[in-house]
Amino acid sequence: MTSPLSPAYPPKPSAGDRIAVISPSSGLPGLFPLPYELGLERLRKEYGLEPVEYPATRTMGSTPRERADDIHAAFADPGIKAVIASIGGDDQITVLPYLDRELIRAHPKPFFGMSDNTNLLAFLRTCGIVGFHGGSVMCELGRPGAMHPLTTESLRAALFTSGPYELRPAERWRDIDRDWADPATFDAEPETRPGSGWTWVNPDRVVEGRSWGGCLEILGWLLMADREVAHDLSEYDGGVLLLETSEGMPSATEVFATLRNMGERGLLGRFPALLMGRPKTWSFERPNTTEEAARYAADQREAVLRAMRMYAPDTTIVFDVDFGHTDPQLVIPYGGTVRVDGPARRITVTY
Repeated sequence: MTSPLSPAYPPKPSAGDRIAVISPSSGLPGLFPLPYELGLERLRKEYGLEPVEYPATRTMGSTPRERADDIHAAFADPGIKAVIASIGGDDQITVLPYLDRELIRAHPKPFFGMSDNTNLLAFLRTCGIVGFHGGSVMCELGRPGAMHPLTTESLRAALFTSGPYELRPAERWRDIDRDWADPATFDAEPETRPGSGWTWVNPDRVVEGRSWGGCLEILGWLLMADREVAHDLSEYDGGVLLLETSEGMPSATEVFATLRNMGERGLLGRFPALLMGRPKTWSFERPNTTEEAARYAADQREAVLRAMRMYAPDTTIVFDVDFGHTDPQLVIPYGGTVRVDGPARRITVTY
């Protein structure tokens, strides 16, 4: 793997510009058109952008090369000013070998995505391009009823503005989903529950650095495949680690093992600050009760603390930041600047 370049922010789009909508992972827009079409409509009406689809965007079972071709076409087209993923998936790592690093490096654009799109975000970082963790079409833009105000505001700032943006804890949030195939799902706002704010550990310092991380399961796969991870780990010194877990809801044992192995590789101690996304505690496969969900979240937090106590005991940690698989979703610059102010209990990102 080539050595990472210091990431730079690509030019931002303006209202009226064209934005590529691609499916670098799963072609779920073809199976669930309702949230997808709603997301496209909001891109047009609420953000003033014109979405442009590519051949694999609605295609289930597209090949890695076909998805790579869409990525290349989106980045190379001078009329496209930003790129956004329709949704995540579970095999984007197979697309990475087909990507033309020099083509993408020569045409830097803002890319928005999360979950399996951790692959592409990490790839862009090594190309010297700041990406944006968050903002997929189906999940965030296609939210039933209306987009969450925090998501709306954060995505708008990340799309169109440059400079500092202060994150805020969600007053209400959710992680319980409804059936995307049922039109009634989109008739009303989803049920939410009260937020409990962020939990700080070792809040005795101010850390400002470039971010790296993403979905913990995907990071584990990248580390196993030795892809898009700096061979010189000093690249991450002084940075802010972003971690969140998916709707696959890995066990506390799995979370600890992945972090332990990152610690053994010498990664955890490089980051003086860790932002840990609020975990998703409910899925259609595991419809946890309120008590079961709370226990799952508590077990995951203890697993994270146990690993960090072993490998990075002084790191400042902020739990339950809303940037993962729960709703709302705050957009975090990937490879961009994040400031974690422990004494003031503030998190500021630079868009």
